[in-house]
Amino acid sequence: MIVGILKEIKSEENRVCMTPAGAEVMINNGHQVLVETAAGVGSNFSDAQYTGSGAEVVKSAAEVYARADMVMHVKEPQPSEYEMIRENQIVFTYFHFAASEELTRAMMKRKAVCIAYETIKDSDGSLPLLTPMSEVAGRMAIQQAAKYIERAQGGRGLLLGGVPGVDPATVVVIGGGVVGTHAAQMACGLGAKVYLLDMNLARLRYLSEIMPKNCFPLMSSPAKIRELIKEADVIVGAVLLHGAKAPRLITREMLGSMKTGAVVVDVAIDQGGCFETSKPTTHGNPIFEVDGIIHYCVANMPGAVPLTSTMALTNATLPFAVALANKGWEQCARESNVIREGVNIVSGKITYRGVAEAFDMEYSPVESLLS
Repeated sequence: MIVGILKEIKSEENRVCMTPAGAEVMINNGHQVLVETAAGVGSNFSDAQYTGSGAEVVKSAAEVYARADMVMHVKEPQPSEYEMIRENQIVFTYFHFAASEELTRAMMKRKAVCIAYETIKDSDGSLPLLTPMSEVAGRMAIQQAAKYIERAQGGRGLLLGGVPGVDPATVVVIGGGVVGTHAAQMACGLGAKVYLLDMNLARLRYLSEIMPKNCFPLMSSPAKIRELIKEADVIVGAVLLHGAKAPRLITREMLGSMKTGAVVVDVAIDQGGCFETSKPTTHGNPIFEVDGIIHYCVANMPGAVPLTSTMALTNATLPFAVALANKGWEQCARESNVIREGVNIVSGKITYRGVAEAFDMEYSPVESLLS
């Protein structure tokens, strides 16, 4: 199979979907790898490193799309790429379809085979291709909150961990999954007082056992959120509904009960955001203010640390990319429930229920499209 590695063109996205070492593994499995020139530069991987691994560096995205059987990205295809995508071409990337009807309809029109990193689900219910970026995003959420709560950035002027004799900041993390756990660990490590909310009692028991003493896992409810946001200096939105749009947990009206200069970080922005006032931002213009509350809603947070993120992402995606190239998507979907969960759109039909429900469109099970 010819596998194409594309340069990211979304604003300020410096990751690349595969390292030179990953390309070498693909080649050792008998596949040809095309790499768009400068695809790895933002992550400190040169074209020479890719050619040294045996890949072919080509001049344009158009050539990659024209020649490759499977193309790989980090972020979803951008509008300028839509017309380059061919019928039955495998596109393997983070899509987050439920947050964008435009993207969904565009991929249906192109009749591509769209396999989404974020909906591939392991037998234990974990999301192996979302996990590494969720780990990065959770940790980054606290780094960014610590910066923007500084007075020079418009925040309350607090040090998250306080100092002897001065109370630490209060951090509320909504969602006890991978993002939320890593955010809470980072905040605890800095010395903040952390409330970690989740709706799964078994998960809360687990978190109570493993988290530091300055972390307080609590059952989430609308009433508990309303109560805690009054105390919060930082709120991290870390909720995830698998393959579906994020729920709105904090309304604009609720901002009025918060402290002026508090910071909210919406890590769920890729899935539409979990705060009513959220809107996607970029690394170049990461924040905005609503009713005195600083909002950080960068939709590709791990892109700020592309070297770490690219290596972590390749570690996770490479086995799946190899399998898809070795066997083709149909055989993989027949043999593996894990990969079948990742198939979101095939031949113009939506094959992932959460995406169909997000836009009230027809759902076609993957099994019905396997020849």
